[in-house]
Amino acid sequence: MLLGAGGACSIAISDSVLLPFPTQAEGKAVLITGCDKGFGHALAKRLHAKGFTVFAGCLLMDENGDGARELKNMKSDRMKVLQMDVCSDQEVAQAVDFVKRTLKEPEEGLWGLVNNAGISTFGEVEFSSLDNYKKVADINLWGTVRVTKAFLPLIRRAKGRVVNITSMLGRMASPSRSCYCVSKFGVAAFSDCLRQEMYRWGVRVILIEPSNFVAATGILTADSIDKQADALWRGASDTVQEDYGREYFTRHVALMKSFINSGLKDMSLVLNDITDALTSPSPNNRYNPMETYWWVRLQVMTHLPTAIADWLYIPGATL
Repeated sequence: MLLGAGGACSIAISDSVLLPFPTQAEGKAVLITGCDKGFGHALAKRLHAKGFTVFAGCLLMDENGDGARELKNMKSDRMKVLQMDVCSDQEVAQAVDFVKRTLKEPEEGLWGLVNNAGISTFGEVEFSSLDNYKKVADINLWGTVRVTKAFLPLIRRAKGRVVNITSMLGRMASPSRSCYCVSKFGVAAFSDCLRQEMYRWGVRVILIEPSNFVAATGILTADSIDKQADALWRGASDTVQEDYGREYFTRHVALMKSFINSGLKDMSLVLNDITDALTSPSPNNRYNPMETYWWVRLQVMTHLPTAIADWLYIPGATL
């Protein structure tokens, strides 16, 4: 174990081959999805400041969203803001065409792709509809697959980097988060397969697995939880409503609301690790930007026998 960029605990895996890396960001371009807010918005500014040309994909650019407007108002020829819904084949294809037309030397490819776009949700399995599972997976998982497949020829040309933002919940499960966990476990599996396939091309595929940054990113808000809770309760069957009870459900919603103000409020750990993944000559395969508590819990949940791990952390679990 070693301390990764920004002091985040990371597992270091030595690489048998060090790939060539440009010592300067000048002339190198990176595409980031989900730049309307959160990690994506902050990362676009960070990489631009380091000299990269940034293609900032924003869901709400055509609607003059705040995040897209702020990036456009930088009025820099190295900050390219584009409309991009990762669930749309057409918009992703248009983004590829835009990048190809805009790159100064498209034959040299695109150095980096950061799949950041994502949403979060909550709800126990019996309250979560199939549509909920599909909606979260369509953005978090299939959006990542769609964008990666579209841009991979350009990344291969540059012998560049694919950086996928997953979560600690992409390797350890959590009650009430199954929709999110399913999508992030899927991204992790996709990334692992792609990493193995890309070694022969000199492309690095890297996972960023943050802990709780809800307070920093605003991925969950009190209003969004209230709306989700109302839909969960109304969508539940009479049997589920009766067996669980309104009191239990109300306590559960209150717990989720307390969650939105928890976690790290500074995104630096995540931004530092993504930057390292894009600039290090020998990046880690995985980065874990998180507090020590969550790093230890992640190791316990993924390495100890399941019965022991559940007994330690999950209420009601028995050995």
